[in-house]
Amino acid sequence: MAPLRAILPYLVTAGWAFLAFLAGQLAASAAVIWWWHGDFQGMQAAQYDGATVTLSVLVLNPVTIGVLLLAIRFAGAKPVEYLALVWPRTRDFIVGLIGILVIIGLTDAVLYLSGRAIVSPFQVVSYKTAAEEGWLALLFFATVIVAPAGEELTFRGYLFRGFARSDRAAWPAIVVISLLWTLPHLQYDWTGMAEIFVAGLFLGWVRWRADSTLLTFFLHALFNLEGTIETILQVKYFS
Repeated sequence: MAPLRAILPYLVTAGWAFLAFLAGQLAASAAVIWWWHGDFQGMQAAQYDGATVTLSVLVLNPVTIGVLLLAIRFAGAKPVEYLALVWPRTRDFIVGLIGILVIIGLTDAVLYLSGRAIVSPFQVVSYKTAAEEGWLALLFFATVIVAPAGEELTFRGYLFRGFARSDRAAWPAIVVISLLWTLPHLQYDWTGMAEIFVAGLFLGWVRWRADSTLLTFFLHALFNLEGTIETILQVKYFS
């Protein structure tokens, strides 16, 4: 793992991350309230509404990343270097690609053989309502591009840099960051969150091995794309 001259201390890293999360959530909530014209009952009844989910993702992630970029600037570091926005080696790319495909295949097989739904109700409802509201293209963009970009810059980029200060600290950091990444995904049941946690461990390992957040973004986007394709197939052919 390449050393940096300016890395924010642990508590400062966590504090800025919390501030970024709070700012993103407040901005996304304000946007959703505006979209629903203050109809809080309607918002609660339609929490998986496709337009609402899309708008929330499109607002939350840029605001969160904007705050983290401010933190990096205060540290006197360059964002590209701090967030490991570098192209991966071909070998690391191949290893990452094979690994994420294996995780997708194994988790889907476990869900299928245990009789559980591969596609969550959240995904189905969001897809159907987005299609009805004309937000389907934006939902795909938010799900496959914006959310992975924002989450990878936050977790495998900013937090990993602040927490994994040495090879010895890498695995504890990977586990903690994977837990932090999993917790906000409350729209899924425990099996979905377990899948996210396992994927997070793998993405963290890839980030450590390759020292590239661009690679983890690509793998995360592929992970979400596969879930989107499964949702389309579920709605169109198996519902």
